Amino acid sequence: MATAVAMLATSASGAVAANPDSPEQALEQAAVVMDGATLFVVRSPLGFPASERAAGIAKRIEAAARDRSIDPAFVRTGTVAGMTAIFAGPARIMVVSDADAQAAETTVEALAGAAEDRVRSAIIDYRVARSPERVRNATLLALTATVLFLVAAAVSVWLTIRLRRGIEHALHPRVQTLGFQSFAIVRAEHIRAVLSGILKFVGLLVLLALTFAWLVYVLDLFPWTIGVGNALLEHVVTPLTTLGRDFLAAIPNLIFLAILYFIFRSALRIVRLFFDAVEQGRVKLQNFEPEWAMPTYKIVRLAIIAFALVIAYPYVPGSSSAAFKGVSLFLGVVFSLGSSGAISNIIAGYMMTYRRAFRVGDRVKIGEVTGEITAVRLQVSHLRTMKNEEVVIPNSQIINSHVVNYTTLARKDGLLLHTSVQIGYNTPWRQVEAMLLEAAHRTEGLVAAPKPFVLQTKLGDFAIIYELNVGCDDPRRMHELYSALHRNILDVFNEYGVSIVTPAYEGDPETPKVVPREKWFSPPAKADNEDQAA
Repeated sequence: MATAVAMLATSASGAVAANPDSPEQALEQAAVVMDGATLFVVRSPLGFPASERAAGIAKRIEAAARDRSIDPAFVRTGTVAGMTAIFAGPARIMVVSDADAQAAETTVEALAGAAEDRVRSAIIDYRVARSPERVRNATLLALTATVLFLVAAAVSVWLTIRLRRGIEHALHPRVQTLGFQSFAIVRAEHIRAVLSGILKFVGLLVLLALTFAWLVYVLDLFPWTIGVGNALLEHVVTPLTTLGRDFLAAIPNLIFLAILYFIFRSALRIVRLFFDAVEQGRVKLQNFEPEWAMPTYKIVRLAIIAFALVIAYPYVPGSSSAAFKGVSLFLGVVFSLGSSGAISNIIAGYMMTYRRAFRVGDRVKIGEVTGEITAVRLQVSHLRTMKNEEVVIPNSQIINSHVVNYTTLARKDGLLLHTSVQIGYNTPWRQVEAMLLEAAHRTEGLVAAPKPFVLQTKLGDFAIIYELNVGCDDPRRMHELYSALHRNILDVFNEYGVSIVTPAYEGDPETPKVVPREKWFSPPAKADNEDQAA
């Protein structure tokens, strides 16, 4: 009998030793509950719902307990239609099936004897809990608990208010506006409001905890509400217990993650120090430019972090759950769909860095935009044009278009500026070249080497195209020098009476299309000292 009682208690707690291959374990099971206490667990015979069977047994036990004519001593085991049953007086309470016995790993007779003891105890407990003396004592305890709760709640509210005022009085003078220079990021009154809100929230939590404890205690005093109290306690305590148990189980993994964090953080610091030394020239690597140091460090840092995440992932609490994997997959898909353009720009930015297409301060032409590089970032590059306009160009667009860098070779060999004119065949080419060289000689700011030279690039239908090439050592002045060079070319050709033919040439005019020297400074033009000297 003792073994059967132990088996029945184990079944009631829901921890029956189960064989997964046993057909009995596939049957539905439900607990028989009286006044919030589980008596035992029953199975569903022949597809009959176990919950309905358990509810019926509980109702019959309660009916027998309410019938004062039934003596608990008359609870017995009997047979009906060849099956073992539990009786309370003349009323049949339940039938003990073979499935129940097999699931409990005992005999029908032993299980029926244990169930008989449970039913008898349930009837006795039911009547005792509802006796006038017990109800009177429970009412007195409830009233006492209510008074104590009200006093504790009032004291809690009073202490919370005093504590909040004391903390606010001590901290408020020390709370300053959080900002950068003259820009206020978070104002002091906002910080004070947040601190006050936190203190109010803590006080509310204390009050809720007191209310919960009082409510559960009072509900457990009366047999009619003990089930509600147990359910309320289970809904609140079970999640907290689960969280606490999971946290304790995760402590070894959290320790491992903390150690891993400090190891990889130290590794990143060492790598950063190394690349800082490379950038500053204290460490030199063969065929490795110092400006590559920081971009390379960012790549290495990303690889180290990715490697650390791969190692840490199995130790992250909840990483093996289906929900965690689903959320990770969803975020990965969203990131891949939304960042394709950004990633392509980042890759293009690194490609430009290692190709050394340009650097900050270079004068370049990208597509139709000419300007000075002011910043090269991972996704975009910034240019400042001659008109002081800032142009932002995606790196992926730069990598797919041609880039003209005026500065790279100009630092060492200088930059050749070139311009062309069309002169008719009736003008000697030697005279034209001499005039172009004279215009170059008059232009200030050009370098002596390489010397200016002229190329005849094309013998056209009506004119010869001459190209004047001059040297420049500062690409930032190229537009200024072009303008000065063009002005001098016009002056020299006007001096010698040579017309510059346009593409719409149809025939030679009777008189050359030149501007006489006496009309060079027609109003509102004014000659400066250099022009008057010339």
